Amino acid sequence: MVHQYQLNGYHIVLDTCSGSVHSVDEVAYDMIAMYKNTDEAEIISAILEKYSDRSDVNEAEIKECLEDIKALEKDGKLFSEDQFEQLAYDYKNNSKVIKALCLHIAHTCNLNCSYCFASQGKYQGERALMSFEVGKRAFDFLIEHSGTRRNLEVDFFGGEPLMNWEVVKQLVAYARSIEKQHNKNFRFTLTTNGVLLDDEIIDFLNKEMSNVVLSLDGRKEINDHFRRDYKGKGSYDVIVPKFKRLVEKRGGKDYYMRGTFTHNNVDFTNDIFHMADLGFTELSMEPVVCPPDDPYALTKEDQPIIFEQYEILAKEMIKRKAEGKPFTFYHYMLDLENGPCIYKRITGCGSGTEYMAVTPWGELYPCHQFVGDEKYSLGNIFDGIQNTKVQDEFRMCNAYAKEECKDCWAKLYCSGGCAANAYHATGKVNGIYQYGCELFKKRIECAVMIQVAQAEQAE
Repeated sequence: MVHQYQLNGYHIVLDTCSGSVHSVDEVAYDMIAMYKNTDEAEIISAILEKYSDRSDVNEAEIKECLEDIKALEKDGKLFSEDQFEQLAYDYKNNSKVIKALCLHIAHTCNLNCSYCFASQGKYQGERALMSFEVGKRAFDFLIEHSGTRRNLEVDFFGGEPLMNWEVVKQLVAYARSIEKQHNKNFRFTLTTNGVLLDDEIIDFLNKEMSNVVLSLDGRKEINDHFRRDYKGKGSYDVIVPKFKRLVEKRGGKDYYMRGTFTHNNVDFTNDIFHMADLGFTELSMEPVVCPPDDPYALTKEDQPIIFEQYEILAKEMIKRKAEGKPFTFYHYMLDLENGPCIYKRITGCGSGTEYMAVTPWGELYPCHQFVGDEKYSLGNIFDGIQNTKVQDEFRMCNAYAKEECKDCWAKLYCSGGCAANAYHATGKVNGIYQYGCELFKKRIECAVMIQVAQAEQAE
């Protein structure tokens, strides 16, 4: 299966199963489009007719191009066969270890963001803080169920994790104290709105956290429209200086500035560029997750505007890198030569199987976006996983489990998509969040184009 598209002056041919990317001229582009369903004589005739005004397009050149296409096909770099479907099911069925936990250290927040999927940190329930005892048991549970896997990940999440800061510090200390004993290595991340950051916290985060996610929606007027405290005051002026100090002390790496765009700011590239102009270089901007009748929900009419914004972003990234002012956009991070292994590409994030969320009371859910939905409770860290029926449902989440995905060119990049987004859109974890699919495919097209442009600039 191949996917062909034109973007920023490039004619790009992506071979789905091999991962090969070809940047070709318009003649070869047309010939590849006809190659599988048209005989050679017809291809030659059609190309000669279409490019009759070009002296460099003749029968000899066309035949030479056809030979090149045949060679690529023989080498498995064009029209390669899909041989991965059974692997997708086998891998998840055979994977019995847990490698990561999302600790909901605080089901409360000091901001009152209007679009918050977690109901201002409460997750449809009561406000709560995780105790050290529950957190300690969560680490023990992770070790007990991690098998021989050495590298383990724990995300400190909320609500706002810094509202339970002492317990965060205690849990990090506990984890470090048992690493060698169990031959484990913990990698920590923490997501924060930044309001409570101070120099002591910054220094601790920069020492212990492998990654820190910082929440900022971009321009002051956009950020403060959504990200306000309970008195209605915006957070921008409070958090930006603190974020700058954290990133500077961190050496400008291993962090993400994460924003959310909504129907209210579909011109979100201006927010990304604003953050880049502030000096932040590791950026992410996510489409809002909310019910379709919410006033901030993205609409069908927004989609072409968002597509255009992704193209504007890609072109600006190419430009700024050439000027020596590069920045990273999370959804355009694509390593065409040394990317994820095939198992990761076909099975996805591992929610509900290798990765789980833990509530302040120790209840287990497939991921943070399912917390509070009792039918998706997996069990708890004290008694283990009890709802094996739900876990089996998540074992079936992969790039081949949905009919709509099987023939999609992007399946080995999205791995079948986000189970939570599918569930919220369709009521099924193996459903299709069509709007999100279209945005994802556009981002991949832009990401590949950036790689092509930078490769050609380097020649």
